[in-house]
Amino acid sequence: MGGLKLRRLASSLLSPCPASPGSAADALHAVARATAHHPSTAPPSAHHMDALLAFGHGSRLSAAALAAAFVDRLRAAASGHGDAPVALKCLVALRVLLARGAFILRDQLVAALTRHPASGRNPLALAAFPLGRSFAAASWVRFSALLLELVLLLPDASADAEYLSALANPHLIAELAAFAAVADAVRHAPQPPSSAPQPNALVWEAVRLADEDRVAAERHVAARVQEMGERLDTLSLADAVELVCVLRRVEDGAASAPSTPEWKWAGLDEDVVRATRRLRERAEEVVLRRTVEERRLVRRDFGSASARLLLPLRAGRGDDVRLGSTRWAGAISACR
Repeated sequence: MGGLKLRRLASSLLSPCPASPGSAADALHAVARATAHHPSTAPPSAHHMDALLAFGHGSRLSAAALAAAFVDRLRAAASGHGDAPVALKCLVALRVLLARGAFILRDQLVAALTRHPASGRNPLALAAFPLGRSFAAASWVRFSALLLELVLLLPDASADAEYLSALANPHLIAELAAFAAVADAVRHAPQPPSSAPQPNALVWEAVRLADEDRVAAERHVAARVQEMGERLDTLSLADAVELVCVLRRVEDGAASAPSTPEWKWAGLDEDVVRATRRLRERAEEVVLRRTVEERRLVRRDFGSASARLLLPLRAGRGDDVRLGSTRWAGAISACR
């Protein structure tokens, strides 16, 4: 019995290890299996997602091959009358890979999915995806592609206080605007097909991922609103104006009626909105104060420069007179 175990152990140790996925053909097959049309209402299975995640544990070439395979699959699904289940499975799988994949895989996916500055090609430009017969799935294809674009633009940021305190004011405001844009986009998500997840599990998986993005964006918005409230006095006029504009967009998005008011992810938490409103009111006071200060500074600098200008005046005594303005180019008689 012991000899049998030893032989099995030796055979397992001496057997060749399975080759890691990496070729373009392997990537195409893995993507095709994970995003097959049938069943049209089921999200990518767990073992198919594990196969896709394995491409992040190999070389950069294998990760790039998987990213290219997803781009080709998305473009093929969007052509003609559109294959909504396949396209939505691609977007769901991509969102999971960006959240759970290794760094090398995430890096290649971001590079493949963002708009190329030279060609202008954007595989996520699916706003005109054909609705066809699968209206619910096609609607979520349009929305999920837009949301994924915004997620790709997010900084690799943290809500940790130590991280936020190290950011410069313009960078902190820019991050606040980016996360607020994601939260606002989720508010405009289309209506899921029904209140029960059984009829279309694929769409409901997209709903779950959107909810995760909304929760994460809300957490980041709240952290940045709190941090910005502690450094308002350090803002320049330009940064204060930019902050007011960003906070107003957050408020306007929360105040407008959501497209699906019965869903809990229809808008930001009320506490976050109230904190945003208070910060916006304080930021407007900073804008007014900085505007007054800069006007005074301009007047003072202008007066100092003008006082240094000394023009000779041909009066009877040849006195020189300092003028308070530079509008007069010639000599003026001091007394007539």
